[in-house]
Amino acid sequence: MEPREDEDVPWVPPQHLPADARRLGLSPLVPDGALLEFAGSLDGSRLSHRIVAWVLLVAFVLPVLLTFLRILG
Repeated sequence: MEPREDEDVPWVPPQHLPADARRLGLSPLVPDGALLEFAGSLDGSRLSHRIVAWVLLVAFVLPVLLTFLRILG
């Protein structure tokens, strides 16, 4: 049943969560799901989105790398 023109239809944002994440119960309302939603909405053809993806990658890898170097040193 299609809504009539005079009815207000609530806007629902598009979902960018992978199907596996949804099956695990993640949603944009939890931190891990929000991060996946954000990362899934990035468009690789846009320079600003690629820069954000690299910044996210560094933000997640750098602490692990520094911890690993501290353990070795």
